[in-house]
Parts: sequence; C-alpha cells; structure tokens
Amino acid sequence: MSIETAIGLETGQPYAYRQTRLVEPDWTRFPGWREVTAEQWRDAQWQRAHCVKNLRQLRELMGDLIDDRFYDDLERDQTERATMSMLVPPQMMNTMAPHTTPSGPGSLTDAFYADPVRGYMLPVFSDRRTDWPSHPHATRDSLHEHDMWAAEGLTHRYPTKVLAELLPTCPQYCGHCTRMDLVGNSTPQIQKLKLAGKPTDRLAAMLDYLRRTPEVRDVVVSGGDVANMPIARLEDFLTQLLEIENIRDIRLATKALMGMPQHWLQDDVRAGVERVARLARKRGVSVAIHTHVNHANSVTPLVAEATQAMFDAGVRDVRNQGVLLNGVNADPNALLDLCFALLDGAQIMPYYFYMCDMIPFSEHWRVSVADAQRLQHHIMGYLPGFATPRIVCDVPFVGKRWVHQLADYDHERGISYWTKNYRTSIEAADPEALTRTYEYYDPIHTLPESGQRWWEQHGRLEESALRAAETAAASRRTAALQAH
Repeated sequence: MSIETAIGLETGQPYAYRQTRLVEPDWTRFPGWREVTAEQWRDAQWQRAHCVKNLRQLRELMGDLIDDRFYDDLERDQTERATMSMLVPPQMMNTMAPHTTPSGPGSLTDAFYADPVRGYMLPVFSDRRTDWPSHPHATRDSLHEHDMWAAEGLTHRYPTKVLAELLPTCPQYCGHCTRMDLVGNSTPQIQKLKLAGKPTDRLAAMLDYLRRTPEVRDVVVSGGDVANMPIARLEDFLTQLLEIENIRDIRLATKALMGMPQHWLQDDVRAGVERVARLARKRGVSVAIHTHVNHANSVTPLVAEATQAMFDAGVRDVRNQGVLLNGVNADPNALLDLCFALLDGAQIMPYYFYMCDMIPFSEHWRVSVADAQRLQHHIMGYLPGFATPRIVCDVPFVGKRWVHQLADYDHERGISYWTKNYRTSIEAADPEALTRTYEYYDPIHTLPESGQRWWEQHGRLEESALRAAETAAASRRTAALQAH
C-alpha cells in the first residue's frame, strides 16, 4: 500500500492532499545528455538547439533504452496519423518517465508507453483508436476561428475579446493542438495553411482593427506561442497595443513557460516584460500570462523559477489552461495533483481545463461531456474556490461553456445541445443566432451499444458530407488568406 493510499484511508477522503515538493528530473539518465552541464541545461539557446525533431534524434538521445517496437510505433504514427510534426524541447523530454532509472537495453520502453507527457507530446500509432480514430464531425479548424478573422490571424469571436495569432510556430508541438490547421510544419496527413501576409503588415492590420473597434477590451496574444517571437518585436507590438485606449486586458499565451522556462529566464526577456508591465500599470491595464500544463510531472523547479521571474517583472497573474486528455489527466486524482503542483509549487493559478477539441485523430484523447461533468464534481471542495478550475467545452460557433451549461443531452447518441447569449462576428445579421441550439459530439466509443450502432449506420454518410463541406471551407480560407 502506498503512503498516499494510507493517508487517504486515515482521513477518509477520496483524495489525499500532500505538500508539493518540486524536483528537476536528472537529464543525465538519458545517454545523449550524459555530459550536459547544469549551465547548458539552463541556457535557452541550448534547449532550442537540442529539441527532438525526428526519430533519428530520439534514437541518438535514448540509445537502446527504448525498444525498436516503440520507435516503429512512433514512425507509423508520424506517417499515418500525426497532425503535428515532432518537436519536443529537452525540458519536456526530461519530464517523461522522470522517476525511472535505466537498467539496460529496453528498460525504459514500458515506462515511455505509460508516460502521460509522452502520451500527448510523442503519440504513437497504438495509442490511437482503430474503430473511430476521428469523429465524423471532426474538422481541421474545429472552432472555426479562421471564419471569424477580422484581419489575418485576428479572431473576433466574443463581443469584447479577440485572439491575436502573431505567428504560426511554437517551441514545442503538442499532438492534440487545436490550431493544427495552421500551426507547425505539414505532416503526411495534414497540409498546413500558410499565413499570406508579411508579419509586419499582419500585425499592423490587427492593431488598426483594434483602434477602430472600441468594444474590444481584451486581447489574447498567442500563435503559435509568443515565446517564438523575438522579445523586441513582441515588446513593440504590446507597446502599441497599450496605446489603444479601449484595451484593458492583455493575456500572453505561452506553453513555453512550462515547456521551455529557460526562455523566460533570459535577461533580455525579463527586461522586455518588465518594461511592458510597467507601462501597463501606468495605464491601468492588466497583463497576465496563460500557460498550458497537462500533468503534474511537468511542474519543476525551473518552471517555478520562471514563473517567479515573471511576477518579479510585474506580470499580474500566471494562469494555467490545460486540456482534458484520456491517459494523461482525465482522472480526479491526476487533476488535483496537477492543480496543487501548479498552485503550491509554482504559484500558477489553475484556471481552465478544456475538453479536447474535435480535430482529426483525437478520439483516443477525448472524453464525453458526462465524464467531464463527473470530473468537475470530483475536484470540487479540495482547492480554494478562486483556484478551482472550471472544466469547459469549447462548442463550435458558441465558445467556452461550463460543462453543466448544456441545454439538452442525448446520452445515447452522445450529442449535447448548447445555446449562447451573444453573436460571434459572423452572425451580426442572423436573427436566430441567440435562439438556435448548437451541437457537440461525444467520442463514439463512450456511447452505449445502441448509440454506437446508430453512428455505424449514419456516421459514415455524415462524415462524407462533412469532408466535402470542409474541402470547400478550406478553399474559402485559402482565398481569405490570400485576400488578407
């Protein structure tokens, strides 16, 4: 019996809280990093230069600690299923199988297969479902963000908020990326769209729109990941943003606070953030950082140090927006472990857990709305109210909704129905936008047998019709990109 189980029995609670002690795993356990010094490890450029981008580099790093069956499994996934190319920084690789000591050839194979961080950063073919690897209603741009572009890369979806995608790259590529339509390199399965405008022209067009649209007060500055933008260019954009009177909130979206904290510890980055934060305070604007951590193993002392550096620079809040993923965190204990690691270990506020979006080949990660509701129930009462994350469903054409906000739910077919109280930017003249219901779909394998039979009979036809519509939509997006 584990200590945690014993404590749980003693207290009579389903979850046993324990104080968080962060540990930086020993990167020298991997053969390829046996000689890497602590100074090198803390260097952001060294981290970027030693990212794992392909199977050859993974083999060079791991040697024979992983069997060929894993490499073959990974290679097949990259060829037949992956929507994102391989890009894993050393910091993230080091949190895979962090507590396993290599003992000879193949000794890390099982640990890698079971590891939660590996599960979404290096998905393998055997992870994926074979019955319904994609839902019939899965789409490349599942949230229809491109349809709501006010300028190239600027999504005006909510009445007072916009999303500014400054660039289409990240320091790391997550297998479940909701922006897989645009972000990262093309894969054999997915030919990515490309931003057409020059970066300076695109950013200027975004700023011009915001100056002309006084109802917008909140800008999420994202991508991709703002950590991939040189700090001088990011600072220049944010400074111009702060000159717009109606902007009151700025949120910088960066998974790199966890995946490459070394970036945020660089002197020039700290100084740039400090200048932006000082100007924001002077103008009464809140600047926060939103990061993306999915498992407690990813919260290490370096993550806590980078977070503190951002607080010291004047950032108001650092919040986490994770994604519910089967095999990673879709469990009450795993979610609470992550929340306490964030809150106690790194002073990062647990904020949202999104249900994984309906992108291609994501069914093995997704959970049903009913399961998400149960998870929300199970995590209540342990964390302070202000730090209890909301589990949300990002419903196409609707936006974020708490998982208990649905209007109706067909449990047999796994179809939930949602309403909204505002129009998106493409519905200004739609008289039914606030009265119609919008659909979201559970993974088919979670349904009762009768529901699975229904999808077997109807799903292939729906999928065929949707693919035809998606092809037409992709053509419209390409034309829109060229027009922008």
